[in-house]
Amino acid sequence: MDDLDRDLLSALRHNARTSVSSLAAATGASRATVTARIERLVDNGTITAFTIRTGHEARSAGVRAIVMIEVLGKMADKVADQLRGLPQVRALHSTNGKWDFIAELEDRDLASFDETLRRIRLINGINTTESNILLKTSKMGF
Repeated sequence: MDDLDRDLLSALRHNARTSVSSLAAATGASRATVTARIERLVDNGTITAFTIRTGHEARSAGVRAIVMIEVLGKMADKVADQLRGLPQVRALHSTNGKWDFIAELEDRDLASFDETLRRIRLINGINTTESNILLKTSKMGF
C-alpha cells in the first residue's frame, strides 16, 4: 500500500460515491490508474464494501471502539500512515501524555474487530495498545 492507495481509501471513506474522475483530480493520478487501484484494493480485500451512513442508527451497528496506541521512538509518522490505510480506522488523533495516538475504529462484528486489533498490533513501531469498546453513544456531533 502506498500514498495513492491511502489517499483513495481516505477519500472513499469520506464519500463512497466519489467519482473516479474526482478521485483522479484529487490525487493527480489518471482515471485508469485510479480504477485499477480501486479494483486491486477490492480484489485483495482491503476494500470489502462501498456503503452509506444514514445517521445514528447506522453508527450504532457493529462494533465501535477507541484504541490508544503507544509508538516506539520516532516511528509515529510511519505508524500513522499504516493506521490511516486501515478502512476500519474512522479517525486518528495524535495526543500528548502516555498515548501517542487514539484511533476510532468501527468494525462489523467482534470477530472482525479482533482481527483488526491483531493487524494494528503487528504494525512495526507500535509498542502498546489499549482498547475500549463503545457501548452506547448519547450524543453525536458538537
